[in-house]
Amino acid sequence: MTEDTQDTPLIQEPRLWQGDDWTAKVIKNDDDDGWAVAMFKEGETEAALIGPWTMGRDKKNPKPLDGNAFITLVKTASEFVRRHEQQLHASLHQSVIVNGLAGRITVLLDIVPDDDNPFAVLTAQDEGGDTLAEVKLEAGFKLNRQTAQAWVDAGFAKPGSGRR
Repeated sequence: MTEDTQDTPLIQEPRLWQGDDWTAKVIKNDDDDGWAVAMFKEGETEAALIGPWTMGRDKKNPKPLDGNAFITLVKTASEFVRRHEQQLHASLHQSVIVNGLAGRITVLLDIVPDDDNPFAVLTAQDEGGDTLAEVKLEAGFKLNRQTAQAWVDAGFAKPGSGRR
């Protein structure tokens, strides 16, 4: 038996177009007299991307959506979502390489953005990828070359703990 979503025909109308797990919806632009198009990824309630939409020939109504325009919108929205996910990943998972007594050490900061109790895990790894130390910190810890080197130089004492 197939799922209900597969049995439901896709809508492809002048102001609402579905396909490829995306929905394009032409909406009135609240900021001016023009129109905008909102792109929704299937299953999401918030638009992934909203952008200006072309006026029709009558200069009053929006240009109707069509297959070619929809393909372009899906590519743009998909790229936007991909870049956003990459930026989020980069902000939550950082690394710096510093010098230790026995060679180069990679210091990693992984932030866990929990709604109730966000935290970060600071990890030191040797050149072979073996873990030398790991501490749990506040999510606001700033990793840079100086903080990483200071942690390594302090013998991996928890930053801000006052231990030397």
